[in-house]
Amino acid sequence: MPSLVQMSSAALLLILAVMLGGSHAQLSPTFYASTCANLNSVVTTALGQAVQSDIRAGAKIIRAHFYDCMVNGCDGSVLLDDDAENGIDSEKDEAPNQTLDYDIVDTIKTAVENACPGVVSCADILALASQIGVALAGGPTWQVPLGRRDSMDANAAGTAGIPSPFDTLDIQQRKFRDVGLDDSTDLVALSGAHTFGRARCATFSNRIGTDPSLDPTFSDVLAQICQGGANALTNLDTSTPDDFDNNYYTNLQNNRGLLQTDQDLFSTNGSSTVAIVNSFAASQTEFFDAFVQSMIKLGNLRPLTGTNGEIRTNCRRIN
Repeated sequence: MPSLVQMSSAALLLILAVMLGGSHAQLSPTFYASTCANLNSVVTTALGQAVQSDIRAGAKIIRAHFYDCMVNGCDGSVLLDDDAENGIDSEKDEAPNQTLDYDIVDTIKTAVENACPGVVSCADILALASQIGVALAGGPTWQVPLGRRDSMDANAAGTAGIPSPFDTLDIQQRKFRDVGLDDSTDLVALSGAHTFGRARCATFSNRIGTDPSLDPTFSDVLAQICQGGANALTNLDTSTPDDFDNNYYTNLQNNRGLLQTDQDLFSTNGSSTVAIVNSFAASQTEFFDAFVQSMIKLGNLRPLTGTNGEIRTNCRRIN
């Protein structure tokens, strides 16, 4: 028979487990099974149509989800417009978010509202559409934990915690640690989302002709592209630009990472990230498995659940 001390210890451990796990204890892949059973197909159809007109749609969605989760957790705050009446200072106006595409989210939200009015949060749409966008591009699929609710406020100042293409590796790693993500595996795996999508010359032109970790031939190609100006776009992955695969990592091994933050994962001597890049370059399966785990971990960052927050009917403003 357990002693009182043992019983007290067990009770304490149970309380701690509830406290620590409570932030995402209510998230479940079957959260909408009875309230919006066709949610997956609705989002797949809407995003699939968006991809037909903009091949970057999936990459844009996953970027918005990541930026959302890095500020106050995965609560849809990144989608809110300025609203002086309700004291909302939008995150959209801050540098990291100025080039996010919010129209794609609106399109998916409209489709979801038509199917299941007032049921599915904008935060969950970002998480689910990220998975579907990856799968549509040939990447892995996974069961997305759902049940997030939407915040009723934004945090413009908090966008300073979003990784920048100009951050050193040390700063990237600190920003990941600050939100509870691993500064090696999660960082390298989630950076692998740069296997599809585009980037503006403004985010990498400072490297052209000056960075020894940039392949000289690739540097010349980028110089030609950037003659089109700071907003000229080029592929993040020049080998298979629209496919979700592990070629992003082989590009890093060949000094053809587009952003400095990407190349630093491989070119920083002594960093724990180098071996992980090599592992993912050697095995797409290993990359996919790690990416899925890191995406689930990302989506579990401080979500609002239960009666916290609300289910916005319009992702751009509170109800």
